[in-house]
Amino acid sequence: MLRIGTCGWGIRGGRGAYFKEFDVVELQSTFYRPVPLWTLERYREDAPEGFEFVVKAWQAITHPISSLTWRRAGKMPELGDPCSFGYLRPTPENFRAWDIILNECRALGSRFVVMQTPPSFVCNEKAESEMIAFLSKVERLSLTLGWEPRGNWNQHPDAVRRVCERLSLVHVVDPFRRLPALESEAVYFRLHGVGEGETNYGYKYTDGDLLALASTVSSYPESKTYVMFNNVSMGEDAIRFKRLMKLETD
Repeated sequence: MLRIGTCGWGIRGGRGAYFKEFDVVELQSTFYRPVPLWTLERYREDAPEGFEFVVKAWQAITHPISSLTWRRAGKMPELGDPCSFGYLRPTPENFRAWDIILNECRALGSRFVVMQTPPSFVCNEKAESEMIAFLSKVERLSLTLGWEPRGNWNQHPDAVRRVCERLSLVHVVDPFRRLPALESEAVYFRLHGVGEGETNYGYKYTDGDLLALASTVSSYPESKTYVMFNNVSMGEDAIRFKRLMKLETD
């Protein structure tokens, strides 16, 4: 099964227009701060049958309070010491934050959570040990967990593979930069634009890029595959790719 969408509501016209064009969205609002459950329940009620919500995990479990992304967080819930947030450490604060993420997934009926760790989460024995200690203890329900590492983890694919195998994680990647370090129950591509570095959000995908992407996607015929655009022209590019793959929604 192939699902194509955007990271956030990536087209004009709001959710209503999005629901008519796509069958999956990766929510970005859940990353910055907890979203009221009644809001998420309304999203689910408004969505057509079969629509899928992917939750981008709240940054409390992945990003330390010193990260610039916290500037958009607004008022913080009272979960304990903010300095104990982040880096997937087995702290009481991170476990409480995970419970909030689970409640969001329940409200949406979500089946997939994306955890994006920052470049400051450095690949080393301590980080690996703490990540395993945390994620091996959290309640998962029937969720599939995806991990998009940033920073020097991407220079250590063996470490990424080892962690993903140990924790049954999907290695989330931008296929124009690298392919998953291992086979897993799903394939999850996040497309950040082509260019040097990890992101080039202003990039608009060419027809040749989309043909190359189609070839990559076709190499995973047995997997459930998500292709999620995360660039300025994400809505337009996703629609072009959907038409290239001849996937139309009613």
